[in-house]
Amino acid sequence: MAGTITEKIFSARCGKEVAAGEVIMAPISGAMIHDITGPLAIEKFYEMGGKKVFDPAKIIMLFDHQVPADSLNAAEIQKNMRIFAKEQGIHNYDIKEGVCHQVTLEKGRVCPGDIVIGSDSHTCMYGAVGAFATGVGSTDMGFALRYGCLYFRIPESIRADVTGKFQKRVGAKDLILNIIKDITVDGATYKAVEFTGDTIGSLNMPGRMTCCNMAIEMGGKAGIVPPNRVTKEYLSGRCTCRDESLVSDPDAVYASWRNYDVSDLVPQVAVPHNVDQVVDVTDIAGTHVDQVFIGSCTNGRFEDLMEAAEVLGDKKFSDEVRVLVIPASKAEYLKALRAGIIEQFVEAGALVEAPCCGPCMGGSFGLIASGEVSFSTSNRNFKGRQGSAEGKVFLGSAATAAATAIYGEITDPREVR
Repeated sequence: MAGTITEKIFSARCGKEVAAGEVIMAPISGAMIHDITGPLAIEKFYEMGGKKVFDPAKIIMLFDHQVPADSLNAAEIQKNMRIFAKEQGIHNYDIKEGVCHQVTLEKGRVCPGDIVIGSDSHTCMYGAVGAFATGVGSTDMGFALRYGCLYFRIPESIRADVTGKFQKRVGAKDLILNIIKDITVDGATYKAVEFTGDTIGSLNMPGRMTCCNMAIEMGGKAGIVPPNRVTKEYLSGRCTCRDESLVSDPDAVYASWRNYDVSDLVPQVAVPHNVDQVVDVTDIAGTHVDQVFIGSCTNGRFEDLMEAAEVLGDKKFSDEVRVLVIPASKAEYLKALRAGIIEQFVEAGALVEAPCCGPCMGGSFGLIASGEVSFSTSNRNFKGRQGSAEGKVFLGSAATAAATAIYGEITDPREVR
């Protein structure tokens, strides 16, 4: 039976051929919990009579949303999760490593062909290495912690075939924003978005992570890139790339097949308050901003910081803008530190923070006040996402964010010399 990569993954894991639309109990390869959603999942685990988790080696735990603990409540939550990890024999990365999605991939906790769940909607980022990864609610996670499996309705797939060569200072973030504009915020609801084509095949792993990370922003159940040599190189020393040939069959059935050519793509910006409200940067150039945030699991990797640093050069950030730079993980932070990029940002006027989610969720530091405007490299621009519901959040690439921070207004990075 012809199948998409998603159907093939479920068939292999379940030991029989299955197709989109079927509801099946599938074993999971890994489960990720963090400091915001983990406590409720643990509570549900105990409510279901759980005493020992199904396999402590397959559970990924870390804290990233409110770290270091920014309230007594956060401190108590993290203390209780530490106790649970110790009792269950779970390795807890705690506050030491960075943002959950980046760390999960860096540590080789996901391999091609895996089925991985996380109690966070952006778990779909792990599809960058050719896994089926999706976010689940705390009740589902509690069940999975106890039994090591979960019911899934196997999703149909949307194929996004991408060709062409990016212009200078245009990249994966601009691409995924453009795709979301086309598919819309609910156009891929409960579907797997499969990214293919020559452009994706040559795209580096950070770019693949960015695209898969934001599959949820069009309603996607998962985002996935067929593994190839890029995947194998990234996973070398992390985990075994078991099936480098894991691809959809030529006659696989898709819910829709869309084609994109990036040759003429210009920097894209999502304007408030939905991620599919995307325009060319030139349409809103000159819009005043109060804060620029470069970071998050979407665009806080070394390559993103390098992109911003290249635009910055020897210039300074505007005195009218608060610039927050937050690497996605300790490993990415150290790369930037050793490359001199952290020093470059600090000397330009940025506040560089330790790896964490920062203002992305609006639950910790770096919030905006009423009437203020944030330009962010993160993944959501909903009302109140980064602070006041009377504030505004624009989304774009690290290059566009850096250009905007230099001039204090939304700026086309291609125009910065």
